[in-house]
Formats: sequence, structure tokens, C-alpha cells
Amino acid sequence: MKVSLEDWLNEGRLKTHKTSQKEICQLFAVFERDMADAQTEGLSDDRRFTTVYNAALMVARAALAASGYRTSGEGNHHWTIQSLAFILKPDAKTIKKFNKFRQKRNITDYEMIGMISGQEVGEMISLAQELYDMATEWLKKNHPELTGK
Repeated sequence: MKVSLEDWLNEGRLKTHKTSQKEICQLFAVFERDMADAQTEGLSDDRRFTTVYNAALMVARAALAASGYRTSGEGNHHWTIQSLAFILKPDAKTIKKFNKFRQKRNITDYEMIGMISGQEVGEMISLAQELYDMATEWLKKNHPELTGK
């Protein structure tokens, strides 16, 4: 059985959501701020990683909102990331990597410091930019009224 966003809605993982151009632009503004902040010298790799992870999450939230949904209840980062498979359709490795980074972000934010390398920060920056590029193209093609351009 193939799962869909509609199935997740029926299971209570998602709620319907009517977005606006303003909301999408605000989510992308957070993306831009966090991408710039993540490249600030003097911040720890842990903090830079968490910041750029948040940038990528904003892109996923924008895509989910443009699709008419928002997450509901526990695990909203997980379900937001997983929703990309239905919306932007990156390859499975991209979603797997994003999810792995979600788990690392949880540990470094709540339990342990110093477990993020500069290389991982770079990989997260590349992932966030890739998702942003995919999302902006997808929005132009599928929801031009939400792009603000």
C-alpha cells in the first residue's frame, strides 16, 4: 500500500492548512537569515549545524504549507522532512541524510556538545541550499501565486 499525505492527514499527523504568499515569504526569510548565521565565524560547529538545520526545515515547512498541510502533534520535524518525498521528490538518500541530521541535531541540542564536525556543517549547508533550490523551482511551477516574485 502506497502512503500519501492524505493518509497522514487521516492519521492525525497532518492538518489542513491554508497558506499565503506572506507566510511562504516569511519562511524563506528565516531560511536566508539562518543560512547567513550558519556561516558566521566564531560560532561552534554545533550551533552552526543547528542553525542551518533550521534553515532546511523552513524550506520543508514552506513546501508542506504550499501543499495545503502543516504537521500536527509529536514528531513534527520528522513528518515535515518525510513529506518532502511527496512534494519535492528528492532522491531517497537526500531524505535519509536530512533525517539523520535531524537526529544529530536533537542530540547536540539537548544532550551532548561537540559531536558535530565542520564537514557535517558543510554537508547540512549544501543540503539546505539544494532543498531551497528545489522548493523555489517547485513553487514557481506549481504555486506561482505564493512566490512573491
